[in-house]
Amino acid sequence: MSLSVLVAPMLVAAAPSVLAVPSTAAASQALIAPETNTADAASADAAAPDGRVPAAPSDGGQQKATSAGPADREQEIVVTGRLPSPDDPVEQFNVTSYEAVQAVDTALIEPVTKAYTLTVPEPVRDGLHNVLDNLDEPIVFINFLLQLKPGKAIETLGRFAINSTLGVGGLFDVAKKKPFNLPRRSNGLADTLGFYGVGPGPYLFLPVIGSTTVRDLLARPFDLLILPTLAPRPFADPKVALAKGVLSALDEREHNDDKLDRIHSAEDPYVVQREEYLARRRAEIDVLKGKRRSIYDPPYYVLPGKPGDSARTPDTAGTEQP
Repeated sequence: MSLSVLVAPMLVAAAPSVLAVPSTAAASQALIAPETNTADAASADAAAPDGRVPAAPSDGGQQKATSAGPADREQEIVVTGRLPSPDDPVEQFNVTSYEAVQAVDTALIEPVTKAYTLTVPEPVRDGLHNVLDNLDEPIVFINFLLQLKPGKAIETLGRFAINSTLGVGGLFDVAKKKPFNLPRRSNGLADTLGFYGVGPGPYLFLPVIGSTTVRDLLARPFDLLILPTLAPRPFADPKVALAKGVLSALDEREHNDDKLDRIHSAEDPYVVQREEYLARRRAEIDVLKGKRRSIYDPPYYVLPGKPGDSARTPDTAGTEQP
């Protein structure tokens, strides 16, 4: 709640400038278009006597222009442009939102997360993570039923019952160990829609929510209503719902810390953030359809390595995919 209050004014203030920014191609042409004169035209005719225009060099999206003048004062202008993506038709808005969220994350969320990691013992953090996962099991159960996968639905229900009792309210993930061997699987209405062929729609990057798509955004409220409907006490209480949301965001930020470091170290963090999310969601839907064993077999995406480190797939710790 507080994060959206902080970020919303920044987006409103930035919106006019976003709408006024010209396209990447137009900006590039404006920057590199040289002034033509008679001498230039004559030299161009001499270089191409057959009247053909020389092809532009292929330089991976970078174009260079050299200003006229003595050799010792030669200046080079490098223009870089992000290639447009059909998955991201509102890129200018998304980039503005991404930059605003990253500013808030750097100033507030990341320091709070690091303080949480340093001050709260790891067993306590793991217990909190297990509790939050356990509270999401009803969402997983219902969506497996909607996908006509009764076997996985029963396994999910068994996990919830075991961890809620033997696992002391979900503090300990007893169900994944012997003799039960019931792995945790993630699921939701967006996965169900994808399973039945509903496309993701445009990519969005929003305050509080982060990376999403139109399909995932519209499906999320349904998932969030399941627990308060099944257990209105205490989860229908707005204060309890807010506390759960804050703890979930903190827990997710901690578990994705390494992945975010690698994204931020990329040459274009926004593009890596977008492509990693879209690749993961495609892989999760493919697992449900039986097109692949898991999202890590083969790896769904290879993140750039941090300085002095090698590139790697996103963290595989956590849940087994459906």
